[in-house]
Amino acid sequence: MSRIGNKPVQIPAGVEVAVNGNNVVVKGPKGQLELDVFEKLAINVEDNVLTVSRPDDERETRARHGLTRALIHNMVVGVSEGFEKKVELAGVGYRVQQKGKNLEFSLGFSHPVIVEAPEGITFEVPDNTHVNVKGINKQQVGQIAAEIRGHRPPEPYKGKGIHYVGEHIRRKLGKAAK
Repeated sequence: MSRIGNKPVQIPAGVEVAVNGNNVVVKGPKGQLELDVFEKLAINVEDNVLTVSRPDDERETRARHGLTRALIHNMVVGVSEGFEKKVELAGVGYRVQQKGKNLEFSLGFSHPVIVEAPEGITFEVPDNTHVNVKGINKQQVGQIAAEIRGHRPPEPYKGKGIHYVGEHIRRKLGKAAK
């Protein structure tokens, strides 16, 4: 029995949800998102409450029940509030600056690393060691933040590199003196 799939999704004011067969369109103040739903699942919208139900208990239907509800909930939250992922640079000489819509990182390489903002993603640079990745699509925000982190992942000895704000970096001891 799916606990997540059975939870109803509350639709806030200003957000419209349209269901056309197995296609769900969510419109809100920040934009519009679309999702093609697994054909066996039924989606009902009544009185600003969306529910996802399944006709049988087959393995794939059960698996997609909770997934579909979570994706629709993320779409509703995305178009109403948006998502944000914060990234921090740690290390001497590591810095970032915004050039138009894109980011230019100085990460100790012989060249600057440039990250272009895809459609639907915006960058904020409060100072030269922090980046906020914002957007309405949770998956896309997380993917871009992971790609930024991937340019210089944190190393375990000094903790230098790019990491998420609040991320715990497992530290290792250096060489021990005898």
